[in-house]
Amino acid sequence: MEIINDQFLIESYYNELNIKEIFSENMKNDMKVFKFERNEYLCTEDEDISYFAVLITGKAKVFKTLPNGRSLLLSFYKPTQLIGDLELVKNQVTTGTIQALSDCYCLAIPMNKARNELTKDMKFLKFISESLAQKLSVITMNSSVNLLYPLENRLASYINETSSVFNKKSSKYYIDFGDNLVNLAELLGSSYRHLLRTFNGLCKKGVLEKDKYGYSIIDKELLKELAGDLYQNSRFL
Repeated sequence: MEIINDQFLIESYYNELNIKEIFSENMKNDMKVFKFERNEYLCTEDEDISYFAVLITGKAKVFKTLPNGRSLLLSFYKPTQLIGDLELVKNQVTTGTIQALSDCYCLAIPMNKARNELTKDMKFLKFISESLAQKLSVITMNSSVNLLYPLENRLASYINETSSVFNKKSSKYYIDFGDNLVNLAELLGSSYRHLLRTFNGLCKKGVLEKDKYGYSIIDKELLKELAGDLYQNSRFL
């Protein structure tokens, strides 16, 4: 994580995203910009979080580790998703892990400052209550998706949110899954074999193409059609 203490940049984001509307007092002097690189963790499950933040650019995935040790994808975060809202209200460690799918920038307030001052701000508390209610609705919907939708649709949705990397040798862009496919199978609630069969099915349909460098997307429109808008995310600003 890189901390950017650039007051001009902070003020630009603060005004452009209308963040001032969620506070009774001006909080921009207490904020910093955090930059997280692709695949870096914005927060980790069961650890203290030191900041309350708004995701202002980039994409991230949210997943939770289950008692059996496997991980399950809960949702994707996009601007202007909140980070640390539940932890702020309940004064607890994080309940899930957030990992960057691209370079992410956040506008952040130290958690101690947020707990000491913002929990007394009725305007902010009303905003947090609404955002938590919306987040609960989204997580409930996404949990249903994990149970009821075929893996093909869930995988297509995941691929649709994932960045690509250009390979000079083949002159093509390849899907960057970050982790290995075993971990991806766990995130999507699947077995590794089922995941490979689903990849093969997407290749046969002409959505993907596989060579020695990995998987590339050859029909973006069909991919979007299969992906739909399964894993919902919330905007609060």
